[in-house]
Formats: sequence, structure tokens, C-alpha cells
Amino acid sequence: MINKKFTLAGRPIGRPISDDDFEYKEEELREINDNEVLLENLVIEFQPAQKGWMEQISNYVAPLEIGDVMRCSGIARVLETKSEKFKKGDIVIGETCWQTHPILSQDKVEKVKDESMATKYLGALGGTGLTAYFGVTKISKPNPGDTVLITGAAGGVGSIAGQIFKIAGCKVIGIAGGKEKCDILIDEFGFDGAIDYRSDDLNNSIKELCPEGVNVLYDNVGGRILNDCLNHLAMNARVAICGIISRHKTDNSNFGPENYSNLIFKRATMQGFIMFDYMSEADAARNQIKKWILEEKINCKEDIQEGFENAPNTLRRLFESKNKGKQLLKIAD
Repeated sequence: MINKKFTLAGRPIGRPISDDDFEYKEEELREINDNEVLLENLVIEFQPAQKGWMEQISNYVAPLEIGDVMRCSGIARVLETKSEKFKKGDIVIGETCWQTHPILSQDKVEKVKDESMATKYLGALGGTGLTAYFGVTKISKPNPGDTVLITGAAGGVGSIAGQIFKIAGCKVIGIAGGKEKCDILIDEFGFDGAIDYRSDDLNNSIKELCPEGVNVLYDNVGGRILNDCLNHLAMNARVAICGIISRHKTDNSNFGPENYSNLIFKRATMQGFIMFDYMSEADAARNQIKKWILEEKINCKEDIQEGFENAPNTLRRLFESKNKGKQLLKIAD
């Protein structure tokens, strides 16, 4: 059997990701060892952090080395097993990476409990949803009636965070790229307003939609958009720093906002966070998110592309503002 895979071949520092950053390879699969499983990758997930791993930026996980298989989580089917934990046909989740037939240790995969919601474990019930949940409940600490502003609002984390803020009784305004995404924020995610950063005057739009200021700023973008948003903080505002996708166009990973002085004037707090800090509470958080999904309080929209050969293009969608919800790639049925 042949395993197809993409390995890292270049570091896209200060520039967009290109095809030359990846090398496509095919290899004969080896025999599996005791306590291993051979998998068929079904669906893999994409997130902005992958570009940071490619650039070898130091952060909360180890960067990728040239020649490494591109890292990601995936949903897979067990084809062969030498593990007592899994049987042939089981659906599992793990760090399956950009490859069609990974061989993993039994300790590196987990059986999916509810196969009807399998892809949700890559999004709303996975790291994406947990990041949104903890960013809202642990960092933002919303109060009913708060005005919340979310950047990168149409992505996986932003869209789920916005809906959790709505459940908490907040007024939620989202910033996204393009009219279509802004319409989705209101029509599908239930946001109270949306701003198209590409065509709208950002400062005027925030002032119009948040006339009394922003009580909670949930930022997934950084850069100039964050800088403008800081102009509109209400007194005692909370700023949750979740992501910095805007830095994909610069090699300066330490750029920051010029308007940080407004944190002083408004007695505001700004705090970064990582989902892994709260993993002791992950099961409870996942159960709560699943309950909201079943109650139709959360729409976990998925943007599913198809075809293993499209993995590089699918990653680029995140940085070209094309994804609408959690970005996934279907490799097999």
C-alpha cells in the first residue's frame, strides 16, 4: 500500500505560502508494530498556527523541521491494528498529519465516541471550539448586556466565540472580509452586526455599531485591525488576544499595537491565552458545547474542500480570507 504525504520544503517568512513550500511524496508502507494502528485519513483540519510552525516561530508547540510531514489533526478509519484498544473499522481522531495512510501508536489516537458528529471533533468539539470556549469564559468573562467586538469573526474560533457570547446575553459585532462573510455572521451565526474591513471605514463602523464603546474585544487578527479596535474600548474593557493571523505578511513576529495607551485611559486589561492551559476542564467544556449544538444554539459551520492534492491550497484559504467557518479537507469517504 502507498502512503501519499506532503512534507515541509520551505519557510514562508514574511510572504504568503506557496506550492514550493511543500514536497509531495509517495512511499511504500511498512508493517505495523505491536501497539500500532494503520489508518486511512478521512478528514483533516487547518488552522492559522500551521504557518507559524512552518516558519519555525517559537510558540506553544514545537516548530516543524524541513522534511517533516505537515502537522495537523484528522479523523481517520482503522485499517489494520495490533492494538487491543482498537479494532478494524474504528473511527479515531489524532495527529494524523498531511498523509493518506498514517501509522500511529495506539497512545496517539482516540476513538470518536459519536461518529455522527465526527468532523465536529476537528472544530467545535476540538481545539477550535475549546479555544473559543475558554477565551470567552476564562479571559473575556462576559456580562449580560456587554458589547463584544470580534475580529476574524467568520473563522472557526471567531464564529463559535461569537455564538457563546450571544448565549451569555451579549451584543456581538463581528469583523470579517467581504460582504458574503458579513451576511453569514448575521444570518447564520446570529451576530447583531458585521463590519467588512475591506470596504467599510473600520473606525466609523465600530463607532456606529458600538456607540458606548466595546466591553470585550476578542482578537484573532492583530496588526492594524487590533490597533483600530483599541480606539473604541469602554471603561474596564477586557481584551482577549487569541490569534495574530495578520502577521503572515510580515517577518516581524513582535509587532504590536500603537494604541496600547488606551488600555491605561480605559483601565482595560489585555490578556493572551492558550487552550492547553485549561485542558483539565476540556471534557466539561466539550460536553457543554455539544449540548449547545444539539439545542441548535451553536451553528458549527464547516468549510469542507475535497481531494488530498488540494492540501496546500486549502491551507492558503485561511490567509486569503476565503474560509467560511472551520476549514477542513475531505480525503476519503
